[in-house]
Amino acid sequence: MNNKELLLRIYRWIHPYRGRLALAMVCMVLVAAFSAAQAYMVKPVLDRIFFEHDRALLAVLPLALVLIFLGKGVMYYAYHYLLDTAGQRVIRDLRKQIFAHIHAQPMSFFLRTPTGELISRVISDVNLIQGAVSKALVGVLKEMVMVVFLVGVAFYLDWQLSLVTLVLLPISAGVIYHFGKKFRRNSTVNQQTVALISRALHETIGGQRIVKAFGMEEYEKRRFGKLVEKLNKIIVRDIQMRSLQHPVMEMLGGLALAGIIWYSGYKVLDGQSTPGTFFAFLAALLMAYEPVKKLSGLNSTIMKGLAASVRVFDLLDIKPAITDAPGAKVLPPFRERIEFCDVSFSYDGKKPVLQEINLQVPAGQVLAIVGPSGGGKTTLVNLIPRFFDVTGGQILIDGQDLRQVTIDSLRDQIAIVEQQTILFNDTVRNNIVYGDLDRSEEEILDAVRAAHAYDFIMALPEGLDTLIGEGGARLSGGQRQRLAIARALLKDAPILILDEATSALDTEAEREVQKALENLMARRTTFVIAHRLSTIKNADRVIVMQDGQIVEQGDHHSLLAQNGVYASLHQMQ
Repeated sequence: MNNKELLLRIYRWIHPYRGRLALAMVCMVLVAAFSAAQAYMVKPVLDRIFFEHDRALLAVLPLALVLIFLGKGVMYYAYHYLLDTAGQRVIRDLRKQIFAHIHAQPMSFFLRTPTGELISRVISDVNLIQGAVSKALVGVLKEMVMVVFLVGVAFYLDWQLSLVTLVLLPISAGVIYHFGKKFRRNSTVNQQTVALISRALHETIGGQRIVKAFGMEEYEKRRFGKLVEKLNKIIVRDIQMRSLQHPVMEMLGGLALAGIIWYSGYKVLDGQSTPGTFFAFLAALLMAYEPVKKLSGLNSTIMKGLAASVRVFDLLDIKPAITDAPGAKVLPPFRERIEFCDVSFSYDGKKPVLQEINLQVPAGQVLAIVGPSGGGKTTLVNLIPRFFDVTGGQILIDGQDLRQVTIDSLRDQIAIVEQQTILFNDTVRNNIVYGDLDRSEEEILDAVRAAHAYDFIMALPEGLDTLIGEGGARLSGGQRQRLAIARALLKDAPILILDEATSALDTEAEREVQKALENLMARRTTFVIAHRLSTIKNADRVIVMQDGQIVEQGDHHSLLAQNGVYASLHQMQ
């Protein structure tokens, strides 16, 4: 993606605020005009007052200067405020879209994309774009307008000398372009390294228990240290380039100034020009030189922003693999059966994980899914809410293909309780109502009681309004699981998926959670994945999966009598 394409895409984000930007441009032009007036005022001050002793002008000129400075100050405030706030709104919109876009992706996207890298895109990369949009691009517009006005004053005062000095502009542009390419290349590597650091931080902080349990603190320090050293080298290289760019521009400015003084000095001494004209011309060019220097400095910020834009737009260009089909219908309330018809699935398109699964689950049935690890149990239930789409066959709910109904209406009818309970760093209340934010206090308490969570919640310092920490860190495993069950109860979905919901609990906690699960499973069509076969003895039906296929099915007793895979698993336990 070249710079023109990137700037066009950035412009599309800016377009909604074009009215504000147009007004800011007017203010910016006025700032440049007032600056040009300041430079020009040097001529009448020197020629008319100090050399010609014009008393009438002396009475007027100070007031005019005050008005010029006042006008410039007001316009400067207006354009800065308008442009910066427009830039901030663009970044706000961009962050919102990136967040929404990430959450529109299927589970396969999160399996292949590290969380730290996504965090880096939303925080670090967007910050760099913010610098380019709300500071650098704004600054470029301002400095360019300023240069145009001040060079205009210089031409008005001495067009021949102005033409000579303009020879240095292509040289300055070449220097800026040369450094710009280096800044952009360096910035791309910088952002990739920041993403690696974010990933390392996320993994090691989230996995602190394992780091400490295996005594790997020193290893992680060394691993993180190498990344930080790499980032430091990149930053030092960037500092070197920025430090070199400034004296190069200063040298070009010094050459121009020396030439001006030499040429104009002779013109004044020969009587072809006045001191006032010379000093006004010099003031205009010196004032114009500052914006040119700033343009050179802003070049680094713009290149970093463009490099960040590539990474952000690459993310936004990833099309969600699972979306509503054209003309998708709302799924009516589930009533009859869920059917798997010749269902096959593969994560990579090569190695099959599920092969020709045929299964009917009537409404209200409790179906237990057991089998050796890697048999495809979790993959099978993940196809029901369309976390992944089948690669062969179809899944029907009341005769309707899941891919032909809207995702929202499908997932509205499904509740999930997993082995690794996902809770948010929020209050107990907000975690429970997460699936349905409009529930009343009475409904929340009914769900809490049914989940056997009432007593421990009421014993917390602030009851339902107690903060539970990241991932529910302030609660025990059994308490976290019962909160997840209360959340599922409150959603009151007709289809329930329990994925190893009690496997990580001790016997006492499991007993409490099992009671809560019995309340949750009542009158619901339930898919239960279990390693502990003792927890699914009362299931209406059990299917045994091995190597992506259903190899046995029946109830607990009939499967034991078959003396097959299920009986072998039962004997092992």
